[in-house]
Amino acid sequence: MDKNQYKWGVVIIACMAIFIIVLDSSAMNVAITTLIVELNTTLSTIQAIIALYALIIASFMLLGSKIQDILGRKKTFLIGLVIYAIGTIIATLSVNAIMLMIGWAILEGIGAALILPATTTLVGASYEGKDKVTAFGIWGGIAAMGAAIGPIIGGIFTTYLTWRLVFGSELVFIVIIFLFRNYLTESKPTLKWKDLDKLGALLSITSLILIVLGILLLTKPQNWSYVLLLIGSGSILFLIFLLSQRRRINKGLEPLSDIRLLKNRVFGLGNINSIIQQIPLAGFLFIIPVFLQQVTKADAFTTGLVLLPASITILIFSLLGARLSSVLGSKYILMIGFIVSALGSIILGGTFNLYTQAIDIVPGTIVFGVGIGFLLSQLTNLTMSAARSDQETDASGLFNAFKNLGYSVGTALIGVLLLLGIFGGLSTSIESSGIAANMSSEQIDSSLVAYVEKMQTTTLNIPPNMVPLANQIVDSTISSAMKHTFNILALILLLGFITSIFLPSKRKSVN
Repeated sequence: MDKNQYKWGVVIIACMAIFIIVLDSSAMNVAITTLIVELNTTLSTIQAIIALYALIIASFMLLGSKIQDILGRKKTFLIGLVIYAIGTIIATLSVNAIMLMIGWAILEGIGAALILPATTTLVGASYEGKDKVTAFGIWGGIAAMGAAIGPIIGGIFTTYLTWRLVFGSELVFIVIIFLFRNYLTESKPTLKWKDLDKLGALLSITSLILIVLGILLLTKPQNWSYVLLLIGSGSILFLIFLLSQRRRINKGLEPLSDIRLLKNRVFGLGNINSIIQQIPLAGFLFIIPVFLQQVTKADAFTTGLVLLPASITILIFSLLGARLSSVLGSKYILMIGFIVSALGSIILGGTFNLYTQAIDIVPGTIVFGVGIGFLLSQLTNLTMSAARSDQETDASGLFNAFKNLGYSVGTALIGVLLLLGIFGGLSTSIESSGIAANMSSEQIDSSLVAYVEKMQTTTLNIPPNMVPLANQIVDSTISSAMKHTFNILALILLLGFITSIFLPSKRKSVN
């Protein structure tokens, strides 16, 4: 096929790359229980690996984006793809959580950090005018599609075959991308390795890792003394990073990232809204499978099936939103998206109780999916439109870094919110029930920690005759914690609605 005869070749290749990156998290979320058993690990460990995957992407994104200026966007993309493929092979063959972490979270994460900003610049440089809007709409739609079919693919593989095929199947896409790599155009390098801001790269990577690790440690009460230290030191290092970037710019040196972009109202608010949107989405994709499999006892396939209507809705409305932008404008579609997704969160919060069945949550997930679909349709094109052509690599790096940071924080934060709800509810329920009379305070405390770690009542140090009542208390407490957690997610989405108000009514290009 002649690349000159098929103009959408670039965006299709870019979409295949973004598809496998998004597929990982959405597909593996439904395999959490199976991973815990087969890899002999805990829920908090799997949660940490999922959060670390997005965190590594976010942490290395600015470096990955800048490398395009040294090697060229096509070469950077292909190198990232090779690293990602190696990580995929290791993840497929994992025999324990450490191996899964190295393959999935670290190597795939670093590969994705090279791939993602390159896909954004490849698409941006290959199209103009309406074609660019359409291309980014397709790009966002396929990203949504990865989230859309991920749960059902993960459910089928995990229940009837093996979760390892989620990673293994990605190798097929990687081979196809390499076969059609001639569609991609190379950019002329504008920097040399000696121009790279190595201190800035170290500061940005270290600061983001410390911040999210601090949030993750909130799920382990015994480590709470380290939380403030990690988050505080990470925040200070990130501030130093920003100051160092400004200093390099003022001296005429090449910064790791052109932070002057953040002063642009559209670009700055676009990134803020992207973070706000990613936090509830990550939380939703993590917490719903946990509830379905631990409380309703659904298997991985049923979990994927329950999430499928919401996933399809996200895909449909992300494509529909791209078409509506010419009528309503991006600002108003974003406002609608935040309101509708917040409404979906509130509806979901109201469905959780002791007798909730898998089918009961579907209406709320669909409403949530409508709002998320609208948001995904606008955020990439709106934010990137604020950057000049010479700022595209920096803009793509910042946008994808903040986006994945939001997803990582969302995965970590949802565990913290659920943990706090479970601890509070279980403490009250146990002390007010007959269980407390048969257990010491030390047994109660150790039982709470054990349950949160394993999410299995059978691991608790509870007298056998009290296990049925304990099961009822635990399920009731989790349902209550789920309700409060989704109400908090709704508040986060309403914050996005407020920030969207300050966007200009019409998108103004500064190219």
